[in-house]
Amino acid sequence: MVSRRNFLKSSAAMSALASLPLSVRWHIAQAATAAAGLSDPAYQMASAGFTNIVPDALAPGFIFNTSKGKAKVGMAPAVQQTGLVDAFGARLNTPVFGYGQNGSFYSWPGKTFEVKSGQPLEVKWENKLYDPATGLPAAHPIVSNADGSPLGVPPVPSFGSDPVDTSLHWCYSLPGYEAFDIATNGVPVVPHLHGGHTTAIFDGNPEYFFSPGYGVRGPRWVEKKYIYDNDQPAGNLWYHDHALGITRLNVYAGLAGFYFVRDDQDTGKAGNPLGLPAWPYEKAYAIQDRMFRDTGELFYPAYPGDPFYEDFITGEGAILPPELFPNGGPAALAEFFGDHMVVNGVIWPKENVEPRNYRLHLLNGTDSRFMAIRFRAVPAGATDLSAAGAPIPFQVIGSDQGLASAATQTDMLVSEPGSRYDLVFDFSDPALAGKRVIMENIGGDEPFGGDIPGPMVFGETNRVMAFDIILPLSGVADAFDPAAIDGAYGGNTAAVTNTRKVALFEGMDEFGRLQPLLGTAEPTVSAAGTMLDGAIAWHMSTTENPALGSTEVWEIYNATGDAHPVHLHLVHFDILDRHEFTADVVEQPVLQHNGTSGDGFRLENIAVGAEVPQPAGYVENAPKDMVTALPEQVTRIKATFDKPGRYVWHCHILSHEDHEMMRVLHVGPGAE
Repeated sequence: MVSRRNFLKSSAAMSALASLPLSVRWHIAQAATAAAGLSDPAYQMASAGFTNIVPDALAPGFIFNTSKGKAKVGMAPAVQQTGLVDAFGARLNTPVFGYGQNGSFYSWPGKTFEVKSGQPLEVKWENKLYDPATGLPAAHPIVSNADGSPLGVPPVPSFGSDPVDTSLHWCYSLPGYEAFDIATNGVPVVPHLHGGHTTAIFDGNPEYFFSPGYGVRGPRWVEKKYIYDNDQPAGNLWYHDHALGITRLNVYAGLAGFYFVRDDQDTGKAGNPLGLPAWPYEKAYAIQDRMFRDTGELFYPAYPGDPFYEDFITGEGAILPPELFPNGGPAALAEFFGDHMVVNGVIWPKENVEPRNYRLHLLNGTDSRFMAIRFRAVPAGATDLSAAGAPIPFQVIGSDQGLASAATQTDMLVSEPGSRYDLVFDFSDPALAGKRVIMENIGGDEPFGGDIPGPMVFGETNRVMAFDIILPLSGVADAFDPAAIDGAYGGNTAAVTNTRKVALFEGMDEFGRLQPLLGTAEPTVSAAGTMLDGAIAWHMSTTENPALGSTEVWEIYNATGDAHPVHLHLVHFDILDRHEFTADVVEQPVLQHNGTSGDGFRLENIAVGAEVPQPAGYVENAPKDMVTALPEQVTRIKATFDKPGRYVWHCHILSHEDHEMMRVLHVGPGAE
């Protein structure tokens, strides 16, 4: 049996976890190493690590043409080389789902959008996840042990049976959609512009999904063409799939890309008023983690014998009825940690740089992995950190939705799933000449609880990519001054009209599987007029219903043992502070989407304690749409809700949002 516990490299990785007064910690999550039939990350690092040039997401040829204010973008099967090699050193192909345009290529990540603030963009999204020769739904590029055989025996990669867990609350389990399935009707998708200040019907709500050719349309589907107002300052947004219950799988397959808004200060051009490095000295890196088959295919655990299955299913005492889970799966697992680090679709790539300032946009596009990023110099050609120097300081100048109030110098940056950080790194130090700088990650290979460094179970995930300082210095001016950022973001100065208490919980679904949940931290009257309190599933009546134009402080009480990256659609917010808290925890049932009952909790007698100093490596003085909510703490954020309609808020651990850690956020009248 392949499990996380069986694959631990040392017993030291199973460090004792502090008991929580607020909740039951349902799991001790460690990661797994490569098993038979899976790509060996140690071999890939030795054979191909830091040899492939990272694809340039801001190269002019990789940016969608939006000069007419319109674009037509499809989602389609594609094949690309991720840098993987076989036992003989030959390159392997990896089937993916990609974004692209007719007459062009589809890729992972998709091409980059670059738009001007205040200029709307119309995008027609097309689901082309089918075989154009036959019109039949495309086989999904993710494989796992669909036949229940031991790893190493290739399964039949049929997306109709694996790895989609049809027991979840997902697109084709909604009332009236039960007759549809992927094998017949195709993969449902819905694009979400993450960080976009977007009109509700174009936001990418999970229930607005559509199948290939729009044959099946979600219950809230409205329009093929999405209008993005871009009525926001310059920022590093991103777009990704958001279909109900299968976001984790569609993003894993490759459906993600960058979306940059530019304005008259942060123009993205040379000679911009802030002196920021511009292309080719501005780079964008989508950092993700993956597992692969040794034949090149993407691998995602979902069956007995797969990594992590034992810990989250049998190890937790879950009972999966065989009529719903033939051969024990596919079953959604609570988290995913890959053993290969991938940047812009390539494993452990490198960038050749000049001795000058570079602007680096870092997107954490992983499923579950919090990262703590550092930069360390090593000798030329080195692929490990055994001879690395001390962490090198750099400047963080912005985050999710724009520039910061001031530049922050640090030598470590904590990055939560879904977040973006904007930094400037100076490669001009003479001591770095001719050397390699490795982007290091010390965040760990298991769910993040706030400890840095985290437990590193895999051997290679402590390295992300490399920079070789080997290019001659060009004559282009290098005029970056961190002081130019001062005052770029002034914060939200609006008067607070309401304080809302919400909470994060871990419970169990009807089968006894770990089920992360959102809810309220106090009794709240829902839109249906019912009183709700504690953990609540997605389908229950709306409890987060800010008035249009209101400015609210949200107090996010984390009653779980792990940190969660919380994301609110529509808004940007200021992170105000964090405080300790205690509470009595009362167990209560949670109604599931299918009418069965699971287990959850509510909080009573909450006592808020001392303010917690901002932890080292957290840079939060910018407009954010992601916040790390740490265990045993209440995290306070402030946002203004200035567009009406139905949005969502959720944990951005994709495996969590797919298993009910998502709720409706409805602004103004009309909430359900």
